[in-house]
Amino acid sequence: MTDNYLLKLYHKTLKYPFGRALFSRMFAAKAPYFKTIKPTIEALEPNHCVLTFKKRKAVENHIGTVHAIALCNGLEMAMGALAEATIPKQLRWIPKGMQVNYTAKADSDIRIVATSDPAAWQVGDLPVSVQGFRTDGTMVIDGIITIYVSEKPVKKKA
Repeated sequence: MTDNYLLKLYHKTLKYPFGRALFSRMFAAKAPYFKTIKPTIEALEPNHCVLTFKKRKAVENHIGTVHAIALCNGLEMAMGALAEATIPKQLRWIPKGMQVNYTAKADSDIRIVATSDPAAWQVGDLPVSVQGFRTDGTMVIDGIITIYVSEKPVKKKA
């Protein structure tokens, strides 16, 4: 078993009825805007996260497709879960930038996939690949979220 706090919590909650939904709500509460898309983290492991959310009125734009900010919220949440589940204990991360391309109309429920290179977890810029897909498998958003990884400060002993 891992010693990563987020993976421990994820695996613990999966043992309960509706555990995936419980975990997803708990994680979404870390940044309240994540809750706006009502996401479900379907899979979480180091360097990989998959989440889904339903197309519903609250995430639609004026033409009835999932709006760009809802898609970006999904990308950022998946990246954040991946980062927390992956980063070595002596390191910390912060988002630095996001580049996205909208590749097709998001006219269905959405599946977001975030991935990172296991060898990339070192001090400096780290690109996390993020994509969103319709239920038919068509990619609707493709992007890179760059996070800055740094050493945690050494805690001073009292």
